[in-house]
Amino acid sequence: MAFKVAVVGATGNVGREMLDILAERHFPVSEVVALASNRSLGKEVSFGDKILKCKVLDNYDFSDVDICLMSAGGSISKEWSPKIAAQGCVVIDNSSQWRYDSDVPLIVPEVNADAVVGFRKKNIIANPNCSTAQLVVALKPLHDRAVIKRVVVSTYQSVSGAGKDAMDELFAQTRAVFVSDPVESKKFTKRIAFNVIPHIDVFMEDGYTKEEWKMMAETKKILDPKIRLTATAVRVPVFIGHAEAVNVEFEKPITADEARELLREAPGVLVIDKHENGGYITPHEAAGEDATYISRIREDATVENGLAFWCVADNLRKGAALNAVQIAEVLMNRKLITPKKKAA
Repeated sequence: MAFKVAVVGATGNVGREMLDILAERHFPVSEVVALASNRSLGKEVSFGDKILKCKVLDNYDFSDVDICLMSAGGSISKEWSPKIAAQGCVVIDNSSQWRYDSDVPLIVPEVNADAVVGFRKKNIIANPNCSTAQLVVALKPLHDRAVIKRVVVSTYQSVSGAGKDAMDELFAQTRAVFVSDPVESKKFTKRIAFNVIPHIDVFMEDGYTKEEWKMMAETKKILDPKIRLTATAVRVPVFIGHAEAVNVEFEKPITADEARELLREAPGVLVIDKHENGGYITPHEAAGEDATYISRIREDATVENGLAFWCVADNLRKGAALNAVQIAEVLMNRKLITPKKKAA
């Protein structure tokens, strides 16, 4: 059983990762189609040991495509996902466009895979925000054990979360600092090289940014609507990998040792937590890895039943591309989809 898969936004950071991960995980494909905008027509991208030439989304026929991995931004998804879904192709969308639609499942397979069954209402499944994905993977086993009341999280998000242009800007600014050239800021509101910026996405009326609001809303939808969460999202001069400092208050008592053992057994989690120099994970080490890493687990004496921990993951993989492919694997393994036609 093999599926025809289309990747929309194939030339972007996440699109390329999607192609890589499909190959790495040996997802059963009869054909993979790379799609992008007109300006990327004919541009080459790699899929395993093959080279694919990009085709144009605007005139592509999805009638024989089984799965579309969409990573082309919210406006493109708003226009095209319903059209693609109407042709019988399941859309797994990486943008924020469909995450808060009650008829669209918002899925992290290690956390709420059972919720995927509702996808037929619109034939669309949403991927969460990159910072949310790794957070809920870490919170799920703890919530099951002790019931989370409140979460306070500060994120340290790499520039790759803002796209290739953002990565190029960090590189250009870093070079400019070293050679005493003028430092230009185009993608970011302030200089990102050797700096941190407490501002990701647009500001909302209550003073939070849209990125921070996403974490609040998505955690509730994925994990539990009763959880209260407050976030501060910060962009840091790191190319790949998001880190989070997380403080959790529970209804029931839970010790750091209990949490450590629960997390060690949890799917998608690796615990690296030694009380010594280097006994923790940083974004540099998590880049290119699939796991959500947990370090610095400790009890918080300032609240009853409190824990604090450090959480790190590759935002392009678990935060986006890997999660999307894992959703496709859930659909396949649970026989929720079958190929429209058999591979030749």
